[in-house]
Amino acid sequence: QVQLVESGGGLVQAGGSLRLSCAASGRSFSRYVMAWFRQAPGKEREFGAAISWSGGSTDYADSVKGRFTISRDNAKNTVYLQMNNLKPADTAVYYCAAASWGVVPGPNLKYDYWGQGTQVTVSS
Repeated sequence: QVQLVESGGGLVQAGGSLRLSCAASGRSFSRYVMAWFRQAPGKEREFGAAISWSGGSTDYADSVKGRFTISRDNAKNTVYLQMNNLKPADTAVYYCAAASWGVVPGPNLKYDYWGQGTQVTVSS
């Protein structure tokens, strides 16, 4: 069992930056593939980024590639999402997720655990 708690959301102007954090409690955090998803009002939840258990492999949605960076610190049981050059289209609730099975990070893994989400609002 893993509990995930996101933080770091807020209101930022277009072109600005935010860093989201996801703190995990429970066993074996370092064995989970971790990911960030987001859901904008009236839209389906979409994949943003994922990272392998070692941090050596990452995957990004085309919409965030080159602007967002996912990383993890297994000693701190935390995964991060650095978001730069934010756009109004990035406005959404951002969710952290963990997959207990799988090696290659990506949107198609079965993510078993989810956080409660943190709101990111980008003003134009």
